[in-house]
Amino acid sequence: MNVLPNPMASERAKPGRDEMVELAGLLAPRHGYNPTGLDGVRILRTEAVLHDVPVLYRPGAVFVLQGRKQGMLEGEVYRYDEEHYLAVSVPVPFRMESVASAARPLLAVYVEFDMRLAAEIASEVGAGRSEPAVGEVKGLVSSRMEPNIEDVVLRLLRALRDPVELAVLGTSILRELHYRVLVGPQGGAMIAALQQRGASGRIVKSLTRLRETYASPISVAALASEAGMSVPSYHVHFKALTGSTPIQYVKAMRLHEARLMIARQGRTIAEVAASVGYASPAQFSRDFKRHFRRTASEEAQWMRRHLGELA
Repeated sequence: MNVLPNPMASERAKPGRDEMVELAGLLAPRHGYNPTGLDGVRILRTEAVLHDVPVLYRPGAVFVLQGRKQGMLEGEVYRYDEEHYLAVSVPVPFRMESVASAARPLLAVYVEFDMRLAAEIASEVGAGRSEPAVGEVKGLVSSRMEPNIEDVVLRLLRALRDPVELAVLGTSILRELHYRVLVGPQGGAMIAALQQRGASGRIVKSLTRLRETYASPISVAALASEAGMSVPSYHVHFKALTGSTPIQYVKAMRLHEARLMIARQGRTIAEVAASVGYASPAQFSRDFKRHFRRTASEEAQWMRRHLGELA
C-alpha cells in the first residue's frame, strides 16, 4: 500500500536537516575532505560534478546532507543523497557520479567503521535476538535516512562543533551511529559480513588478508585453498560479493593505494609502483591510466584540487 507523505512531518524534519547542513558547512570550510576531532570521521565539501569516477571505500557509511551521489556496481545503482545513505560492509571497487554546484556544494559525512567496535556491536545484537541475525553479505547497501539516523548524525555534528561536548559524548555518539547502521535495513548484510560465516564469510576473511598483503604476489589457488574452496567456487563467491575477479580486485586495490600515495607523499612513479606490488613501472602507468582515465600525475593534481589533502 502506498502511503502519502505527511506535509507536517516534512516541515518538522526540515529544521533538523537545515541545521545539519549548516554545521557540516562550518566543519568543512575547505574543498575536499576535512578532518574532524574524531578519528575515522571526515566531512567532504565539493562543488564538482563528477561522472564515472572509480572509488574504493573502506567499511563504514556515507551520509550526504546536501547534493547527490550514486554508485554503480554490476549494473546496480546505489543512491546516497539527501534521502539515502550508503553503508559499506566490505571494500569493493565501484564507479561513482555526483551532483553539486558552487551555489549548493555537496556536503557529506564519511564515517569509517572501527571494525572491532562494529564486530562487538554485531555480536551483542545477535545475542539479543531470539534467532541469529541472517542476511546475504553485500559489499554496498543503500538505505533510507530514517529519523533515528538523522538524529544521531545531527548530534554527532553538534558535538564536533563543541570541544567539551566532543570530549564527553563523542565516542558514545559514534558508538550509537555504528549501532544504528547495524540495526538498519542493511544490518543483516553487514552483520553477516562481520560474523564471517559460511562461504561468503570465508571470502570476507580472504578480503581482509588481501588488504594486508596486496603488495605481495597473489596466488588465487592459494587463496582458494585457504578459504577451503575449489578455485572455480572461490571465483564464483568472490565475484558475487565484490563484482570483480580476485585478480581485478587486487589490481584495483593496488591502483587506489598508489593513487593515495602519489597525492599524499609526492613519491616517484617507480617508487609507488614497486611499493604496491608492480615489477614494471611501465605496466603500472598503463594500468593506472586505463583505470582512472588520467595519468598518475594528472590524477594527483585532480585529487588535490577536488578532494584536498586527505583524499
